[in-house]
Amino acid sequence: MSTTRSTPNDTTHSAAVEDYIKHIWKLNQQGDRATTKAIAERLDLGNGTVSGMLKQLAQRGLVEHEPYYGAKLTEAGERLALRIIRRHRLIELFLVETLGLGWDQVDRDAERMEHAVSDDLIDRIDQFLGRPQVDPHGAPIPNADGQVEQQNYHRLSDLKPGQRGLVGRVSDSEPKFLQYLDAVGIGLGVMIEVVDLGPFGAMHVRVGDTESHLAREASQRIHVQVQSPV
Repeated sequence: MSTTRSTPNDTTHSAAVEDYIKHIWKLNQQGDRATTKAIAERLDLGNGTVSGMLKQLAQRGLVEHEPYYGAKLTEAGERLALRIIRRHRLIELFLVETLGLGWDQVDRDAERMEHAVSDDLIDRIDQFLGRPQVDPHGAPIPNADGQVEQQNYHRLSDLKPGQRGLVGRVSDSEPKFLQYLDAVGIGLGVMIEVVDLGPFGAMHVRVGDTESHLAREASQRIHVQVQSPV
C-alpha cells in the first residue's frame, strides 16, 4: 500500500520559518556562528525581528539559541533544513536541465518555489533527473533520507602558481558573479591553472587560452579538485 508524504498544506512551517532554518544551516555548514546579526544580514531584516523569531524557533524545538553566541539546529531543525535544501537544489537543476535556464538565473525562482511544492513532486523531479548528486553550482543534493554526500574540494585560493584544479563547485549564486565566471570561461568541470598571485590575495589564472584575474573573494568561492599536491 502506498503512503502519502507531506505537502505544503499539512506542514506546520511557514516560508519564513523555512528560510530561517535554511540560512542557519548554511551558516553552520560554513563553520560560521549563526548569530542574530549574521542571520539578519542574510535575510535583510532587523536584529530585533530575528531575535524574536529565534525565540519562536527554540520554542518549536528547531533551534538551540544562546544570546550573543548564536543558533544551532536541533535534530528536528536539521531534518527540516535538509528537506528545504533538497527542494531548492533539485528545483534549480530542473530549471537548468529541463527549461534551459542559466545557472545564474535559477536561485531566485527556486527560493520561491521551494516553499510551494510537495515532497512527492520533488521525488518525481529527482527520479526524472536520474537521481542527480549535485545542483547546477556543484552543491550536493540531499537524498530523500536527508543524507548528503561529503565533498573533498580545495578552494581555488589555496592553490599556488603552476597548480591546476578541476572546478567542482561554486559556492555563490549571485547572478553577476556567475555571469562573470561565464564570461571568463569558468564553470563546473573546467580546468583552471594558477599563473601567478597578485596583491591582497588576487589570482592570475588561465582557462584554456583565456587568462583573467580573480579577486581573493572570488577564488575563495570556487572549489576545485587539485590535479597536483597543494
